[in-house]
Amino acid sequence: MRTRILSFIVLVCMPAALLGADRIQVFVTVPPQQTFVERVAGTQVQVEALVGTGSNPHTYEPTPGQIARLAEADVYFGIGLPMEAAWMKRIRAVNPDIRVVDLSEGVSRRRLEAHPHEHGAGPDHHEASDTAQDPHIWTSPPLVIGMAERIAGTLSELDPEQAAGYEARLADFVAELKRLDADTRSTLDTLKHRRFMVYHPSWGYFADTYGLTQIPIQSEGKEPGPRRLAALIDQARREDVRVILVQPQLSTKAAEQVAQEIDGRVEVVDTLAADYVGTIRHLTRVLTTADE
Repeated sequence: MRTRILSFIVLVCMPAALLGADRIQVFVTVPPQQTFVERVAGTQVQVEALVGTGSNPHTYEPTPGQIARLAEADVYFGIGLPMEAAWMKRIRAVNPDIRVVDLSEGVSRRRLEAHPHEHGAGPDHHEASDTAQDPHIWTSPPLVIGMAERIAGTLSELDPEQAAGYEARLADFVAELKRLDADTRSTLDTLKHRRFMVYHPSWGYFADTYGLTQIPIQSEGKEPGPRRLAALIDQARREDVRVILVQPQLSTKAAEQVAQEIDGRVEVVDTLAADYVGTIRHLTRVLTTADE
């Protein structure tokens, strides 16, 4: 009896890091991916997002602490963001054996909207860029289903004894994503105003999935000049744009200028939020309310 008590005390007092030492160590790029992995993996995996909530993935640099933890990681799930290629060189330098899975593989990539120059055609004639691919693939719930399946398959290969658990949790998550997709589609099908403005063009896959059009204020990562800003205001008035989406990681000044001129409103909807389902439902409510 005394031995059992001592064993129990040792187990309770043991640091959490040691208790989780035999779990699969996973890194992902952005917080939504962390949610996807946790939904599939449950407690079998320890997962960390490289870019934390509130950080800008386009300018983020991994910390020394993260590099140290990456040296011990088993798998990295990428999402196809451009900066991942540079990060991978550093990650493989400290951990040559890490398994890298790009969740964007097999996804038909859309091109980012590209605007004409200040002295060119108006914003009505914006076209897709010939080179810049839109990396924000997780904003479309049907695409997340494919990502979750890749995650479950990879974890099952690394940990076959827990494969049944991964598959069961995958089934639950896919069912929730399908409900989310059906609810979003049903709600947005009756939307009268099917164009919305967004500071940074990050909702393109969501827009494509549900028959909407995003009109970005930012172009090629740059703030709009005075002529383009005036043209955007004119376009917003003509098309009766009611709402402009912004992200908390980025400047809202230009969006607020447009909103003030058109008597619209700025709404914060974070593509990098960890609460994926809640974020998609929030965005749907924002667009529906703006349509009233």
